[in-house]
Amino acid sequence: MSQIDFWYSIGSTYSYLTVMRLPEIERASGVEFKWRPFDVRHVMIEQKNIPFKDKPVKTAYMWRDIERRAESYGLDPRIPAPYPLPGLVLANQVATLGVEEGWVVNYTRATYRRWFERGEPAGEEPNISESLREIGCDPAKALAAAQSDRIENALAAATKEATELGVFGSPAFVVDGEVFWGDDRLEDALLWAKGR
Repeated sequence: MSQIDFWYSIGSTYSYLTVMRLPEIERASGVEFKWRPFDVRHVMIEQKNIPFKDKPVKTAYMWRDIERRAESYGLDPRIPAPYPLPGLVLANQVATLGVEEGWVVNYTRATYRRWFERGEPAGEEPNISESLREIGCDPAKALAAAQSDRIENALAAATKEATELGVFGSPAFVVDGEVFWGDDRLEDALLWAKGR
């Protein structure tokens, strides 16, 4: 079975579109996706690439674009969602723990659903604890583990790996070293994976 590394950062607005449809695409395509959370904010600061700060016209376009695309996918977000996310790093630390423990997909989808469809910022309360409860995790236990040095270091290592692969934004799909950036490049990544 072909595999695509799905690099994403909870905090990326366009990643909502991918996160909410990816399990269905995986089933339909027969391609396996490996969910790889990383800290996109760190990458953007390092590269001096802050896409929406002090850019109201571009920000307005982003929200309208997400709204249009969401409708075409059968999603119903409340736009604009709270943005940017102060809790971005913690949200991704929890996702990193979820990779280790096998619940990253369910957590990521739950936290994005609450963020985009209920207006509860990811990485903050009540989103973080309720998302963990929803997927059957003990919030206190998971949050303590997610804030450990081990998980902080794992997220930093994943972020470094993403950068070394050429990932500069979220969502991104990496197939045999080829980087496809953006929700609108998911189909291209699938074609590449199947053609290789």
